Amino acid sequence: MRCLAPPHPSGSYLPDPQGSGQCATMELGPLEGGYLELLNSDVDPLHHYHLYDQMDLAGEQEIELYSEPDMDTINCDQFSRLLYDMEREEETGDTVFSAAFPEEHPTDLKHRKLADLSSPLVSCVTLPAGPIQFISTLPTLPQGLWQVSGLGTAVSSIFVYHGEMPQAKHTLPASGPAVHSLPKSPTRPGSTSPFAPSAADLPSMPEPALTSRTDATEDETSPPPCQATAEDAIQLSKWPEAVRQFHHSLQDWHQAEPTEPEVEVDLLRARLEKGSHKSQERELVIVDWAERQPVSGGLAEVLLAASNRRRLRETQVIAMLGKAGHGKSHWAQAVGRAWARGQLPQYDFVFYVPCYRLDYPGDTYCLKDLLCSPGPQPLAMDEEVFSHISRRPERILLILDAFEELEAQDSFLHGAGGPTCTEPCSFRALLAGLLQRRLMQGCTLLLTAQPRGRLAQVLGKADALFEVTGFSTEQAQTYVTCYFKGSEHREQALMLLQDQPFLLSHSHSPTLCRAVCQLLETLLQRGEEAKLPSTLTGLYVGLLDRAARDSPPGALVGLAKLAWELGRRHQSTLREDQFPTEQIRTWAVTKSLVQPVPGAAEAELAFSSFLLQCFLGALWLALSSEIKDKELPQFLALTPRKKRPYDNWMEGVPRFLAGLIFQPRARCLGALVGSAAAASADKKQKVLTRYLKRLQPRTLQAGRLLELLHCAHEASEAGIWMHVVRELPACLSFLGTRLTPPDAHVLGQALQAAGRDFSLDLRGTGIDPSGLGNLVGLSCVTRFRAALSDTVGLWESLQQRGETQLLQAAEDKFTIEPFKAKSLKDVEDLGHLVQTQRLRSSSEDTVRELPAVRDLKKLEFALGPTLGPQAFPKLAKILPAFSSLQHLDLDSLSDNKIGDTGVSQLSATFPQLKALETLNLSQNSITDTGACTLAEALPLLSASLLRLSLYNNCICDMGAESLARVLPEMGSLRGMEGVVQFNKFTAVGAQQLAASLRKCPRVETLAMWTPTIPFGVQEHLHQLDSRISLR
Repeated sequence: MRCLAPPHPSGSYLPDPQGSGQCATMELGPLEGGYLELLNSDVDPLHHYHLYDQMDLAGEQEIELYSEPDMDTINCDQFSRLLYDMEREEETGDTVFSAAFPEEHPTDLKHRKLADLSSPLVSCVTLPAGPIQFISTLPTLPQGLWQVSGLGTAVSSIFVYHGEMPQAKHTLPASGPAVHSLPKSPTRPGSTSPFAPSAADLPSMPEPALTSRTDATEDETSPPPCQATAEDAIQLSKWPEAVRQFHHSLQDWHQAEPTEPEVEVDLLRARLEKGSHKSQERELVIVDWAERQPVSGGLAEVLLAASNRRRLRETQVIAMLGKAGHGKSHWAQAVGRAWARGQLPQYDFVFYVPCYRLDYPGDTYCLKDLLCSPGPQPLAMDEEVFSHISRRPERILLILDAFEELEAQDSFLHGAGGPTCTEPCSFRALLAGLLQRRLMQGCTLLLTAQPRGRLAQVLGKADALFEVTGFSTEQAQTYVTCYFKGSEHREQALMLLQDQPFLLSHSHSPTLCRAVCQLLETLLQRGEEAKLPSTLTGLYVGLLDRAARDSPPGALVGLAKLAWELGRRHQSTLREDQFPTEQIRTWAVTKSLVQPVPGAAEAELAFSSFLLQCFLGALWLALSSEIKDKELPQFLALTPRKKRPYDNWMEGVPRFLAGLIFQPRARCLGALVGSAAAASADKKQKVLTRYLKRLQPRTLQAGRLLELLHCAHEASEAGIWMHVVRELPACLSFLGTRLTPPDAHVLGQALQAAGRDFSLDLRGTGIDPSGLGNLVGLSCVTRFRAALSDTVGLWESLQQRGETQLLQAAEDKFTIEPFKAKSLKDVEDLGHLVQTQRLRSSSEDTVRELPAVRDLKKLEFALGPTLGPQAFPKLAKILPAFSSLQHLDLDSLSDNKIGDTGVSQLSATFPQLKALETLNLSQNSITDTGACTLAEALPLLSASLLRLSLYNNCICDMGAESLARVLPEMGSLRGMEGVVQFNKFTAVGAQQLAASLRKCPRVETLAMWTPTIPFGVQEHLHQLDSRISLR
């Protein structure tokens, strides 16, 4: 049996029988305003809802019969969910009499909360003991459907049906037409009720009602794909004709074929580093290669999963970051294509808006202008379409591409309030309303940006961060293969790229990979012996060579000046009227140096790539007489000035400038602008030569040192290159500096050219396995440090490939001295390293220790009071493997609180720690129990231990007595600074320690001061033995 509890129809309310044992009878009464009346009427139920929502207060008072505090009601969504649950239970053959009701009973029907079956505010109707009367008040009820009364005041009546639900052939009485079905609500895909309003139609709904579904699982909240497709088809068929046309046109626009080969780049989960409150800039956390978290399924899967976990009316902000040319716009456009193909059914509309179109002046714009006017949308959005979209923000995905091109992004999160959908304002105000989650509440915002500038405050509010890392070597080769698909030059193009490792390393950028393919295509079509250049400057000179020869007089220089001026304003688009002449504009468009912006409101053009704009800007600096020669070094951005520093927004300019100034005129500047114009760069060359040779590379930060190496490589001038590599420090640390594939390649070339030995610290660089292997394999690298997980992964890869010689070198050169464990991951990685040694020894005939494990002498443990007790047992298990350990610091300015249990585990390792000289157990919550355990094990270290510290623990007199007994046995002990300072023993324990000290002539000092010892006693002990320190 199935049990339905509809809301009380008007006129059907009867008082409680007040405990009489008789079964109360309840007539159905008139059905005005009831659900059955709605089911039997021809009027759209949503019309009834909107009509009711606009009733005045007087009208609300007339229907106050629902406001009794002891009455329960069931809303439309619950009624529909109840039908669904009953149909599921019918499959199992169970008989259920239950209904769900919210516990809250608002007196104002307009503000009634919509509860959810998954929330804790759920109760079941329990049928009372005694007879239940079935009354057929309707002349002809469908077969198997009865009305139950006598349930008290909680429920007016329940309709019980047995077996299948009444179908369309069953008719109710002549009060209305037959009920054919319960159609889906056009605005609530998850509801089967025709009168369930959408969230957008409930402006006054209280917040708790909007978040009552947060505990639902993903399977409960997201329908299967086939079900979602069917629901979307039903929903689309009920939309107005203008909305359907706009929807189909938007799909067609997104389905436009890409203009270049599609090769997916890796998408990784990312997070921002913790910055100080004074700093507005925060970089992405550099993750070790082995710890990267790639996103399977791409950004479409990310959006699908995020929408399933999102609360109703909760705007979701997702940020996708990456360097220029790494494929952010490609990803954003791929999301639009995925939606057009039906892979994102949770969105009705996807809008793609490049942010460089939003810097229009004026404050006369509204949300409709943001969605359509400056963007490439195919149709004008009329009021009917906009009204449909604005009522359903949770079904909207808005993509804001190149967000970093907007100035002062941090101001978007500040302001008195966001505008409304119809209130005129500026585009910046509209963006502020979206990012403050006050405009279009419930929509999804997808931001793409470069990780630079003052984006920290905006990105810090994002619900999810992802990073686009560019191509791997294999993906770059796949791109080249797709680019030359069907061409006879495909294999030759791949060979030429592999023969030039510098450009191959730069091909991790999709933009540069495309530029390499374009140059390869040009070279191979000439039919002569082709060879790729060895610098980025040579690459772009080769690309512009033919365009420069066919250019009008002064065209290239004029375009270069435009590129530089726009870059100084952080812009990459220009209007047609900004060109010096119409002839130059036509030439630039014909040669694909600039491209029309599709769908722009005005005639706008954009440079074909950001790197091309950087190259043209550097060309202007090299040729311009407007730039003073003494100002030229600042544009290399190697030693930034304190006053009016160069912001280096065009980050490719320094390398291109060095290449254009120093490379031979005939094949560089002279090939582009002629030998006469190129001669003007001679004086600039002398200025930069003097500047670069005065630099001291060993004093530069790691990031600027890498930039200097790139500039010296682009210059291709032997004197500058040798000056830079000879001044490199012997110990090179790149700790916390990102190393890209081009960085690793140039660094390797510099180390080889220096002709001496180096030690490298590559921790926290995110270096890829190929780059790590190339650097480690250099004979001039005698020692290196890198992430433990990445190093072990490299060893395993080399062993699988059978490169035993390189594996031997990688193991011998690797060191972890000194090692400081600051996280649980550090302890786990150290354990993995020890496990690798044990497995290696068990598989080989001769026992061979890894030098990194064998030679570790100093180990610090600083995980803090929360993770310290959890991680120390793991550390204690592997401590015996470090046979050369001399310094074990379990304090390191961090309260690890390993406690008495940790001391017991540590004491068990003393027999293997034969070389231990310093043991620091300060601030670890050690009591008398731990002190006694330690005292019993200390004689095992009597031959090596020089310094011991038990500062700031909880040791009392009994623990002090145990330590006093063992001190004379510690023949090697010299320093006891802080050994018992700031503990809890009294004068009794102090006197025992002082007496023991007299038997230890080799001990130089004993710090004993503690607040529990009377000062007079301490003074007396100090007078007896001056080695007792009162500090």
